[in-house]
Amino acid sequence: MATGSSPPARQQPFKLILGSSSVARKHILEEMGLEFQVMTADIDEKSIRRENPDDLVMVLAEAKGVPSAESSCSVRGLGKGVSGKPYPRLCNARRPRLEPGTFRSQAADAIMSRLNLADYQKEGNQPTLLITSDIVVVHEGIIREKPTTKEEARQFLKGYSGGHVSTVGSVVVTNLTTGKRLGSLDKAEVYFHDIPEEVIESLIDEGVVFRVAGGLLLEHPLTLPFVEAVVGSSDSVMGLSKEIANKLIHDALST
Repeated sequence: MATGSSPPARQQPFKLILGSSSVARKHILEEMGLEFQVMTADIDEKSIRRENPDDLVMVLAEAKGVPSAESSCSVRGLGKGVSGKPYPRLCNARRPRLEPGTFRSQAADAIMSRLNLADYQKEGNQPTLLITSDIVVVHEGIIREKPTTKEEARQFLKGYSGGHVSTVGSVVVTNLTTGKRLGSLDKAEVYFHDIPEEVIESLIDEGVVFRVAGGLLLEHPLTLPFVEAVVGSSDSVMGLSKEIANKLIHDALST
């Protein structure tokens, strides 16, 4: 007999650890309807940086024999870019299918070194996945770290005004129960209208720009009105592509 109550929510068939303290990444996983706990890697991210963004992508992923694959492209915005030229069709390229162990992640390795993996590999245990990601911001061919001073933050934001910036990210999912590890790279671009100086100063005074790579805030209420277009996915720019995370989680659980 019907009781009028809602059916019980389906239990998540795996445990998930987010290897990041990023508020944006937590929010993205929550939007995906996933339950998770947080562990941080506590590594010096700047120690794995490179001057060349392409070299950095390889350091982030350290992939061996990663095949490229075509995928769909999306542009949030209309018309031509700020330069008067059409927006490029920048795809979420490189959706590799990787065998376990071919995709390294310093963050994942740092977290796993603190875990007793035998606890996750006992027979009958629910699978446990560890998801880690990293993102870098590239402006005019230069990698932008988190700004450390007000002047640096001001320089970064003025550089984005009326121009565009690229992001390059990696997502790695490790099945702690089986040892299987999969990863993928993702790229996106953000085009901005002119950002008023008073908006830039307000962002700096608020202080949040100092906690994100390149001081890049895509969906902040002060920034969003000046975003002309996003080529790629907005969640990728924020640090974790939902599409890639879903695929890697699914593949990491498959036998």
